Amino acid sequence: MVRAADADIEHAPMESTTMTRRFPQEITDGYLKVSASNVSDACDRLSINGAVTGILPIYPCAKIVGHAATLKMAKPKDGVKESVIPATFTLIETAGAGAVLIIDSQDNPTVNCLGGITGAAIRHNGLVGCVADGIMRDVDEYKGYGLPVYGTGITQQSIRGRSVVAGVDVPVKLGAVTCNPDDLVFADDNGVVVVPREQAAEVLRIALVIKATEDRVIAAIRSGVRAVEAMDGANYENLNKPQNS
Repeated sequence: MVRAADADIEHAPMESTTMTRRFPQEITDGYLKVSASNVSDACDRLSINGAVTGILPIYPCAKIVGHAATLKMAKPKDGVKESVIPATFTLIETAGAGAVLIIDSQDNPTVNCLGGITGAAIRHNGLVGCVADGIMRDVDEYKGYGLPVYGTGITQQSIRGRSVVAGVDVPVKLGAVTCNPDDLVFADDNGVVVVPREQAAEVLRIALVIKATEDRVIAAIRSGVRAVEAMDGANYENLNKPQNS
């Protein structure tokens, strides 16, 4: 039976399974060899709007890559204070190993969107981390778990009574970038990039080429070649130029 509190939550159609959601290991391993900057440049080559601004590591943490399990938060309506617990933890338990919990709290940006108990559940259920367009608390606990978390800032207050779940596994926003369920999400010290699932392999291919090119330029500079000459020789100025232009 659907409870009244669940009736206003938007859910995606029940189509995908955790077996099909996780990216192949070779894709995951490949992305872990590059940086968000490389991935962003590759997205530029394919005219993909994937580079997210303003979401950074909450503490120095590991690089992450995985399929998106999305959660949309909002302000309570008309003073009704619904619990965020049922929908949030059901998503975490069904997202599948290798997922990244994505939280869109743009509608309620001054309220905490992630806490330590949720972080423990993320880690226990095999998700690789959390990326949130929102603030979070309990950073000491994430450090203790070794849980990578990316967000817009830190707070101390509880989410309880201050936010509600408006959507589960639905398209959400990270900054100005749309993140769909199962898109590839990549995050490191440079920030966050969202890659449409169907283009993940091609973006990775280009990102690896870009990284290799930049590595050659740096090696040339270290060997004594002038930076401008090394960059010109690698056609560096056009590395992220859209393919159709």
